[in-house]
Amino acid sequence: MVAVAGKPRILHPIERASREEIEKIQLQRLRETVKRAYENVPFYRKKLREAGVRPEDVKSLEDVRKLPFTVKNDLRENYPYGLFAVPLSEILEVHASSGTTGKPTVVGYTRRDLDNWAELMARSLAAAGVTREDIVYIALGYHWFTGGLGFHYGAQRLGALAVPAGTGFTQRHVMMIRDLGATVLAAVPNYALRLAEVALEMGVDPARDTKARTGVFGAEMWSEELRRRINKLWDMDSYDIYGMSELYGPGTAMECHLHDGLHVWEDHYLVEVVDPKTGEPVEPEEKGVLVVTPLTHDAMPLLRYWTNDITFIYDSRSCECGRTMRRIGRIVGRADDMLVINGVNVFPSAVEEVLLSEPRVNHHYQIVVEREGNLDRMYVFVEAARKMSEEEKQRLASELQYRLHEVLMINPRVRVLDPGELPRQEGGKAKRVIDRRRL
Repeated sequence: MVAVAGKPRILHPIERASREEIEKIQLQRLRETVKRAYENVPFYRKKLREAGVRPEDVKSLEDVRKLPFTVKNDLRENYPYGLFAVPLSEILEVHASSGTTGKPTVVGYTRRDLDNWAELMARSLAAAGVTREDIVYIALGYHWFTGGLGFHYGAQRLGALAVPAGTGFTQRHVMMIRDLGATVLAAVPNYALRLAEVALEMGVDPARDTKARTGVFGAEMWSEELRRRINKLWDMDSYDIYGMSELYGPGTAMECHLHDGLHVWEDHYLVEVVDPKTGEPVEPEEKGVLVVTPLTHDAMPLLRYWTNDITFIYDSRSCECGRTMRRIGRIVGRADDMLVINGVNVFPSAVEEVLLSEPRVNHHYQIVVEREGNLDRMYVFVEAARKMSEEEKQRLASELQYRLHEVLMINPRVRVLDPGELPRQEGGKAKRVIDRRRL
């Protein structure tokens, strides 16, 4: 039985708990987390003392604002085990970021952490309608990256068949998705499109020749236009999942079948959205940086982790799916991904929305920013959906340039390329932006 869109599955009674019950659990766990961090992590003891805060000062959920923020550089400076609250003998697994901008950030997991993570991922997959009858094809990395194992643990906890496919070897993936009868695809969203692209080149129609009708995608920003393209190519219902290695991995928040925001699993996470400049809380529905305090981390407690992801918290706490936990908006980008072009703020997601709303281009594009004299110049390279004449490409480029100017309030230079001209990523996050001003 393939998971059916529109039929939600509530896995745990806490998903329908009252606001009072949720906040009671959150406060108890917040106080325990602050106490454990203070007593067992020298970094936090020092930081809390400098802020003039002791564990007993946390008497309400609003008191979380008294706590200092934790940023990614704090993890790097305490590399590799400086933020662990338990001895290494209790650590069963570690993951780490890629470390492309410095030392990697190492995250540890005790047995309790792995159980929590499996439960959260099972809960998330169930929200997408996945059941024990499904075959979950996990086209994500099984290494330092948390994605592959997170989905694996969750699918197994749910009782579904987990296929640990990994990344790369795209033609083989297409064959196995078809031959194994996979019903659920877990991947980076751009790789779902790459799989469809390669399948069609092989003469395999993902919509007609496979059984994959549910997609659960994360690890990178993806727009509604990208979702529409994925859904059409695969004839599937695709879901956005949120998380990062510092928060276990995927499974912090998940869309339900209504696709109206992501439900935060609030019994495990306390979330805030703050002004990126001041750190002060913003109003509901107002965009800012997502700050997360994990409430059940055993190996590595974190206080007010500054994710750098831009989102908002829904004003309404109710959802027609029946879940009572608060929702956040889909991530529109990272604060450090925002481009400032001649004083104008530009999110790459806004560029993607414009490009992918045009059916004459495919989903492969790249943004390049350069410094020319005293001015910044943004170039947008996008592939045509089919072979075009030079005249057609120039006309299309002019149309896209006009639309981008209307949305972005800057005038980028657009070039339409032939299909296949831009480099492909086989399973990892797509390299969308090259800022040569920083090189």
